[in-house]
Amino acid sequence: MTTNTENPKQDTVLVTSGTGKTGRRVVERLTALGVPVRAGSRRGGVPFDWEDESGWGAALRGADAAYVTYYPDLAAPGAAEAMEAFGRIAAESGVRRMVLLSGRGEPQAVVAEEALRGAARGVDLTVVRSAFFTQNFSEGALVDGVLGGELVFPAGATAEPFVDADDLADVVVAALTGEGRGEELHELTGPRLLTFDEVAAEISAVTGHEVRYVPVSGDQYAAALAEYGMPEAEAGFLAELFTMLLDGHNAVTTDGVKRVLGRDPKDFGAFAREAAEDGAWQV
Repeated sequence: MTTNTENPKQDTVLVTSGTGKTGRRVVERLTALGVPVRAGSRRGGVPFDWEDESGWGAALRGADAAYVTYYPDLAAPGAAEAMEAFGRIAAESGVRRMVLLSGRGEPQAVVAEEALRGAARGVDLTVVRSAFFTQNFSEGALVDGVLGGELVFPAGATAEPFVDADDLADVVVAALTGEGRGEELHELTGPRLLTFDEVAAEISAVTGHEVRYVPVSGDQYAAALAEYGMPEAEAGFLAELFTMLLDGHNAVTTDGVKRVLGRDPKDFGAFAREAAEDGAWQV
C-alpha cells in the first residue's frame, strides 16, 4: 500500500478467497505492489471457510484490511447472518478497512451489505457491486459450454453489461490501498450491453468454431446443475438468482470503472481476443 513519512508500515490485507476469480487477481496486484497479503482458502494458504466461523478470528488477526467475497452469493440464505458475524469479528480484530464484493441489482445482497456495515463498527467499508464477469466464459462455469459449442443459460434475449474481472480487481486494489477512497459504493459494468446470442457470436468470431446460445428456463437450468453434482438447494438458488438478474433491470451501463481508474473499462471484444490468444478456448 501507499506509505507516508509518518507511518511507513504497510497494511496487511486478508483476501477471504485468495484463489477465486477476483481474489486471485487482487492477491497478484497487491503482491506486485509489495503489500503483505494473506490469501484465504479452504485448501492451502490461510485457512478460511465461510461455513466455519471458528477460523475467522485467526485469519483476521493482525490484518489491517480485508477483501471480502462471500460464496455462493450475498443474496443467498444465511449471507446476512454471516456478514454480521464477520463484521463483528473483523472490528474486534482491529481491521480498519474492508472492500466487499456484491451483486448488482440484488435486493437481498443489499441486506447482507448493510448487515456487514452495521456490525463492522469503526471500519471503513467500500461495497463493489458488479455485473456478470466476462471471465465466466473463459475460466468459470460457462467455459465448458463454449468448448462444447453450446452456451446453455436462463438469460433469454436480455442484454447484460459484462465487466472484466481485471477491471474489477483494479478497482478493489484502489479501494484497499486508499487510492479509491472517498466513495462507499462502486457499481461496475463493462462499456456496452450484449445478449448471450451476441456473446456467442463474438466468441465464435475469435475462436473459429461455432458457439451458439441455447436459452432455457430457470427450472431447466437448475436441473442441469443438479445433474452435474451441485446440491439441489444451491442449484435452485443460483437458477432463481440468474433468472432474476437477467429480467432486464440490469440492462444499463455505468461509469464506475472510469470514475475510479480514470480509464474506460475493457470491452468484451478485447477480452474475447485476449482469451482466445491465451488458449482459453482451445478444443
